[in-house]
Amino acid sequence: MCQNHLSPKYFQKNKGVACFVRNYSYVCDMNSEQEKNSRKFDPTKSELEILQVLWEHGPSTVRFVNDKLNEQKDVNYTSTLKLMQIMVDKEILKRDESQMKHVYIVVEEEQKTKNHLLNKFVDTMYKGSSSSLVMQILGNNTPSKEDIKAIKDLLNKLDKE
Repeated sequence: MCQNHLSPKYFQKNKGVACFVRNYSYVCDMNSEQEKNSRKFDPTKSELEILQVLWEHGPSTVRFVNDKLNEQKDVNYTSTLKLMQIMVDKEILKRDESQMKHVYIVVEEEQKTKNHLLNKFVDTMYKGSSSSLVMQILGNNTPSKEDIKAIKDLLNKLDKE
């Protein structure tokens, strides 16, 4: 972090440096704000599991989310609660405190989050080439006839645009 380790006497003698340090601190504050903002759009694997429940079932209590997560694996209630509180701090979720039981609501719509994560994945793993991703997927798995038809329909639609 940006901390000042110079004495006040140093600043009195070197006013130009004090200005530089002030600007430097401002730049560091801007960078930490940018990190915080980019971090809120990059949910962890556990946060994505919570988001999946909320996207499927809508605004829910921690108990409901925890029960749904426990259908897949053993998850402690307090862990779910803490993670959802962190997600509120990261502005991934918001909390409705108007009732006795707090209800958690996803801030970003599902498609926007998935688009962001997919774009980040394609940029990172395939150097931005969506065709490389598609070729990898089709090469790894044998698509069904329905999948092939859907892909052809999408390609025809894109070709007409």
